[in-house]
Amino acid sequence: MKLRQCVFVCKDLESSREELCDILGIEVAYRDPGVAKWGLVNVVCPIGHDFLEIVTPEQPGTSAGRYIERRKGDGGYMVIIQVPDAKAERARVTGLGVRAVAQKDLPEYNYTHFHPSDTSGVLLSLDTTFAPSGVEPALWWPPAEKDWLKHARSDVTNGLAGVEIQAEDPDKAAAHWSKLLNRPMQDDIIRLDDDGEIRFTPIVDGRGPGVSAYDVKVVDRQRVLAAAKKRHRDRGPAQVEVCGCRINLV
Repeated sequence: MKLRQCVFVCKDLESSREELCDILGIEVAYRDPGVAKWGLVNVVCPIGHDFLEIVTPEQPGTSAGRYIERRKGDGGYMVIIQVPDAKAERARVTGLGVRAVAQKDLPEYNYTHFHPSDTSGVLLSLDTTFAPSGVEPALWWPPAEKDWLKHARSDVTNGLAGVEIQAEDPDKAAAHWSKLLNRPMQDDIIRLDDDGEIRFTPIVDGRGPGVSAYDVKVVDRQRVLAAAKKRHRDRGPAQVEVCGCRINLV
């Protein structure tokens, strides 16, 4: 069970893309036409062998647009976790009373999206991929299409390390997510594979429950901080702000 992709929701896709790529030293690998069915446009950017995505509503009445309104602007939106068997996880999680809002079962890719109202204000997806013969499983990630590795950079940042979720009752939210993911929690932190974690904190910014920060593995901290400072997005010696969301440099 690995943290594989984190998603921002933003009002302006291109300015947000420019900010994200400049500060974190990454580039766009794919624009998925398939998100149009949800009234969205997007970009997917590799960060090492993980991924950051920005989605932007381009029509009224989308769930992403309502999320922006509810949380008073751009910010963290969705967490995608790679699991060994997404179909089995779907059955288990919906059996807990959590609503599935989207699902797909393809030969190369299964996923389920769960309702944010049932997941502490975060759109959670549990995904499984099936690499074709001759393709290394770790490098097969259909949401970024086949050629994403050509755009993968690791000289400035090189992976995802965690998610911070703020909640009115962090203890209760952590216990709930522990059941969702079927993983133990300690001190309001759930440990994932590859040293990833999901942690829960009180609401301190007045924006309500949801993603409050993503943790990113950093290679060149000074390069990130310098780029953020030019955009007035530096927030301390180990933190920047991108797309309305705090990014912790670890």
